[in-house]
Amino acid sequence: MDEPSRFMLDGTALPFEEGDTVMAAAARAGRDIPHLCWHSALGPSGACRLCTVRVDGRLASACTTRVAAGQVVESETDDLHERRRLLVQLLFTEGNHFCPGCEKSGDCRLQDAGYALGVTGPGFEEFFPRHAVDASHPDVWLDFNRCILCKLCVRASWEVDGKGVFQIGGHGTGTHVVVNSGSGLLADSALAANDMAAGICPVGAIGPKRRGYAVPIGQRAVDRREPADRERSGEGP
Repeated sequence: MDEPSRFMLDGTALPFEEGDTVMAAAARAGRDIPHLCWHSALGPSGACRLCTVRVDGRLASACTTRVAAGQVVESETDDLHERRRLLVQLLFTEGNHFCPGCEKSGDCRLQDAGYALGVTGPGFEEFFPRHAVDASHPDVWLDFNRCILCKLCVRASWEVDGKGVFQIGGHGTGTHVVVNSGSGLLADSALAANDMAAGICPVGAIGPKRRGYAVPIGQRAVDRREPADRERSGEGP
């Protein structure tokens, strides 16, 4: 039987399958590359750039770059961590992310990335935007203040649910998620509580009603691990 093709990730040889991206191959091998917009069930996007790595000396997003035999990929370097820290700070600055009072706290990839990268503050003057909260749906709410434009809900609704409930509208600082319904409200859309799009949000911009704070702070899995362990293990939200 032929030996599987391999590439190098931070000095370790990892196997990969034909067509794999760096992210997919790393995830299959149990190696975590920080990300916000990647999901194994969806096609590549490259929206958040948190997964930026160095491939054979050049910067590239791990979730869109195909693996090749003998490729040398670096992820755990000081300069890449600094880039990721800057991106996380900008995301906290652009939205309204109040972790202590958020239902997603302890199960949030943005919060987890912040801990792992040593982000202790926004680093920039915060925008404090005023966005709407759509609570019209009987089972799901949508808080635009928390949206980080990862496009996971958009892609899940189109690629998996087959409903096209969400899409991206606007441009520049006005870019935002749009609900595809006549009124623009979730209640008038085809979204169901068990749709992938309803549960895929990594930051709590979309969430189920009547299930907030189900696990008390201190008892969540993320509370029982050190930040560095969460980042290395890939067990973050």
